[in-house]
Amino acid sequence: MAERREQTALDEVLTRIGQVVMLHHAGDREEARSRFLDLWTEIGEDGDPLHRCTLAHYLADTQDDPADELAWDLRALAAARELPEGGPRGVPGFFPSLHVNLAADYIKLARPEAARTHLTDARTAAQSLADDGYGKGVRAAIGRLESRLEERGPGGGGPWGPPRQRPS
Repeated sequence: MAERREQTALDEVLTRIGQVVMLHHAGDREEARSRFLDLWTEIGEDGDPLHRCTLAHYLADTQDDPADELAWDLRALAAARELPEGGPRGVPGFFPSLHVNLAADYIKLARPEAARTHLTDARTAAQSLADDGYGKGVRAAIGRLESRLEERGPGGGGPWGPPRQRPS
């Protein structure tokens, strides 16, 4: 009985996170960020790792500052690493997406080597994904980010402003 109550509480938190995600996708970024932060306060730094991973993953998308986005994506990855691998609540499918997000953050912050490291990790983790819509989407995102790095020149050097335009 106690296990069922715990599962119900877990489902309620994930449902609440999902409701805020819909608010964000509807275009209310500020309100979504505010509600996500309220949930983060409620869950706490030591709360359930699945909740922290999911919430930080989505909270990162509401940030205006790339450094803040990176901080939330790093929290998501750290929480995902706390989940038991292969367990019923393990999320190995999250890792490719989390690494893609981190690579994108590092590109925004002009840190090409860190971006490459996370793209390598994403590509490795993506090998376990099915050939479904999610798997294809993650692999496409990896390819797009790798192209962005290549467009910036050998070594990803620069300039680290907007990507170079390809010749017509």
